[in-house]
Amino acid sequence: MKYALVTGGSRGIGRVVCQKLAEQGYHILINFKSNRIEAEKTAELVRASGVEVELIPFNTADHSQVESVLGSWIEKNKEKHIEILVNNAGIRQDTLLMWMTDMQWKDVLGTSLDGFFHVTQQVISGMLQRRYGRIINVASLSGIKGMPGQTNYSAAKAGLIGATKALAQEVGRRGVTVNAVAPGFIRTDMTTGLKEDELKSLIPVQRFGEPEEVADAIAFLASPKASYITAEVLNINGGLYS
Repeated sequence: MKYALVTGGSRGIGRVVCQKLAEQGYHILINFKSNRIEAEKTAELVRASGVEVELIPFNTADHSQVESVLGSWIEKNKEKHIEILVNNAGIRQDTLLMWMTDMQWKDVLGTSLDGFFHVTQQVISGMLQRRYGRIINVASLSGIKGMPGQTNYSAAKAGLIGATKALAQEVGRRGVTVNAVAPGFIRTDMTTGLKEDELKSLIPVQRFGEPEEVADAIAFLASPKASYITAEVLNINGGLYS
C-alpha cells in the first residue's frame, strides 16, 4: 500500500496537495499540529477519491513527537510504504530582527527546517530500501529573495533549499528524488491580512496565486514523470522573482 505523507496537511496548500495526491491513487497521511477540525475536513475531501486516509498529529519541530508518532506508525505498518513526502509544515511570526524574540526565531526555524530533518529522517530509510521515493519541500519566495520583517522565515526557507540540494545528491542513485517549490504570494491563511490590491501590482501576472497552482506542481514532481528532475527549486510566483 503506497502512501503519501503531507506535513501541515490540514489547510491551505497542504489540503490541496493531499487531494491531488489522492487523485493519483495514493493513500494519504495527513499531519497536523493541533487543528483536528480542519484536518478532518481535509480527510473528508480526500476520501472522495476512494483512498484510505489517516490523521497523524505531531509537531514537526519536536523530535521526540515525530519519533514517537511517525516512527511508531512506520514500525507498526510494515505493509504500508511512504513513497511520497511533502514537507509543507511552516509558520510565520513576522517582525523586524531588532525586535525578534528568541522564541519567534526558534519556532519558525523549528517548524520548517528542523521539521524537514526530523520527518525526512524517519521516512528516508524505507525509500532507499525500496529504491524509490519522492521528497518535495515547500520553500518560499522569502527563502530565495529574502523579505524584510521575515528574517526568521527567510532563513528557514533558504535553509530548506540548501538541504534539498544536498540531500538530492545523497540519495539520487537509489531512485529517490528531492526537489523544492518556492511559492510567492498564494491566497491562503498565511497571506490573510496582506494588502493584496497593493502587492499584486508588483507581480507581472497581476494577481495572487491559488493553492491549486502550487499543488499541481507538487503533484508533478511527486509523479514518475519527474524521475529525471532532482535538486531543483521551482519558483511559483507569477514572475515576481525568478
